[in-house]
Amino acid sequence: MGHDRLARLMARGAGFLGCETAILGGAMSWISERHLVSALSNAGAFGVIACGAMTPDLLDAEIAGTKALTDRPFGVNLITMHPQLSELIDVCAKHGVSHVVLAGGLPPPGAIERIKGNGARLICFAPALALAKKLIRSGVDALVIEGMEAGGHIGPVSTSVLAQEILPPLAHEVPIFVAGGIGHGGAIAGYLEMGAAGVQLGTRFVCAHECIAHPNFKKAFIRASARDAVTSVQIDPRLPVIPVRALKNREMESFAAKQREVAQLLDEEKVEMAEAQLQIEHYWAGALRRAVIDGDVETGSVMAGQSVGMVKEEASVADILGQLTDEAAHALERRSA
Repeated sequence: MGHDRLARLMARGAGFLGCETAILGGAMSWISERHLVSALSNAGAFGVIACGAMTPDLLDAEIAGTKALTDRPFGVNLITMHPQLSELIDVCAKHGVSHVVLAGGLPPPGAIERIKGNGARLICFAPALALAKKLIRSGVDALVIEGMEAGGHIGPVSTSVLAQEILPPLAHEVPIFVAGGIGHGGAIAGYLEMGAAGVQLGTRFVCAHECIAHPNFKKAFIRASARDAVTSVQIDPRLPVIPVRALKNREMESFAAKQREVAQLLDEEKVEMAEAQLQIEHYWAGALRRAVIDGDVETGSVMAGQSVGMVKEEASVADILGQLTDEAAHALERRSA
């Protein structure tokens, strides 16, 4: 009974994504590559490639590699501030990518029309009600509302508050997926009952067998509690650095020094603001690679959401999804009883 109700509540989101289970894989740089993405899609969820700082050639190869591992739909996450966004959109079109996820604020002029004109469905992140309304007016097909409990780049508002603010007035207009701090199926059930079309999870899948993250990275997740996932501090108010949530280590302290260095370059007018922000992005990409790929969990960035405390062991993607859907179904059964 619970699984039937879960399927009904997820039907809109699953139909929109073209999968069985309306769970998006959160796009995590270096982690959400062909192996994890294809595993998620093959297990009935929806994998999303994290393009991050990739060049168009790298994205081209990653999409082709993912297609070789799954014949099911998957998406590509693009960052709006990427200097080669236009070329990346072309790569997605060349491969007939079914869904493009845009993160990082309002899309630049023409991006929405080009993505949709290529036949893809467009999903955008909305960290506030006003932006959610604006994106819907602009023609996006679906939204992800992600709270500050998430890993990586985060907004200032918690998931539960965003869900209460955005789902009641807008859930009937476009499918809305809730993200940030979700690690148990009971929470999934709650957001679906509030009107969400589905959810997005990243942290929960890092310790999947199919994830290529270094064993040290996975061990750090399994050992961590929710309170170990902390946010970076903004040193200079003139440098609008989007906070990042990661596990406490030496790297979180080094980031303060990097901000001071970039702020000084701004002071001396050696860089423009856009270039300064890009330097910060590249810094994070490098620090994350050291942790994920090289296994340096002290001087690398171990980006993780607060749901990291619910990651207890390595398991297959299928088993993790099975556990989450069972938990959601049991929660729905208890509530209907």
